[in-house]
Amino acid sequence: MLAVSAPGSMDDVQFLDIIFFAMVAAFLVLRLRSVLGRRTGHERQRHDPRLSPRTQPGEAEAAEPPPALEAPAGEAPAGEGEAETKLSDLVAAGLTRLRLADRTFDPERFLDGARSAFEIIIAAFAAGDRATLRALLSDDVFRDFESAIAARERGGQSLKHTLVGMTSAEIVGAEVKGSTGVVTVKFVSDQINLMHDAEGKVVAGTPEGVTSVTDVWTFTRDSRSRDPNWMLAATRSPD
Repeated sequence: MLAVSAPGSMDDVQFLDIIFFAMVAAFLVLRLRSVLGRRTGHERQRHDPRLSPRTQPGEAEAAEPPPALEAPAGEAPAGEGEAETKLSDLVAAGLTRLRLADRTFDPERFLDGARSAFEIIIAAFAAGDRATLRALLSDDVFRDFESAIAARERGGQSLKHTLVGMTSAEIVGAEVKGSTGVVTVKFVSDQINLMHDAEGKVVAGTPEGVTSVTDVWTFTRDSRSRDPNWMLAATRSPD
């Protein structure tokens, strides 16, 4: 005997299936929108080349950048913001090339070493410590420093130096030349420098005269060398 279905029963089943799947689809859409529209705090941050490794979002802030690289207050003059961004992009690109050429290079560790080198070098220069300078300077820079020390000694003068504090140290240039890494750092520091004559009288500077000094130093290192130290290869005043 053949079973006879009630009229319209198949249509009812199909209709209920359509309603069911429509409800499921609507539920999934709402769930998807709720997830995409809400930040959970675990999203992967996009890299901003204008930020140093210490100042990526969610990390501790690094030292304040030197005045020449700070964002100007108010509206920036036409082209200034663009020029600053281009400089930051060039530095970031240079650091990337340097890390690829020298896997041991770490910007944060380098800056720590550069700060220490800065303090040692300016103290050695004031003291006329040629041996210390010889170990940290390239031939050209050593000749300039040694010449200034010799001239001071011939005049019977002595220099007393006090580093009051380091305001900032910022990498402002990075590149690779062959196997040699080249990194330029801008230092801003507070110093007291007193020049004494042969009788001990102050002929330049004042004991209370704290001066903000900006130095731009370039360091180099051959990645093929086993010596991990960077040499001071050039010094200049800011542009």
